[in-house]
Amino acid sequence: MGSAFGSGSDTGSGSEAGAGAGADDVADDSPRVVLITAPDTEVARSLARGLVEARLAACVNLVPGVTSVYRWEGEVQEDPEVLLVAKTTAARLVEVEAFLVSAHPYDTPECVA
Repeated sequence: MGSAFGSGSDTGSGSEAGAGAGADDVADDSPRVVLITAPDTEVARSLARGLVEARLAACVNLVPGVTSVYRWEGEVQEDPEVLLVAKTTAARLVEVEAFLVSAHPYDTPECVA
């Protein structure tokens, strides 16, 4: 699948955090949930273990059986996927994205916080 990286903002405190966050946000330990998709259970487990072992996520849930409908290279695609729900902090979002870029088989892995 080819979804772009994205991150939400912290609506609780009014401060923004996530990809591209400023240096002041680096110590932000406020919780974030990151949604990631993988093509199958084997890849999902590998990514989940890698995130937890690297201490980039405290926990990752695997949700099998999702179907993703998306536009990729000008065409609408529909594929079965496994959804990963990763629990991390705002300060770790950039590292989570970097990990996914290096470890994920997709050209553009989904990483929505």
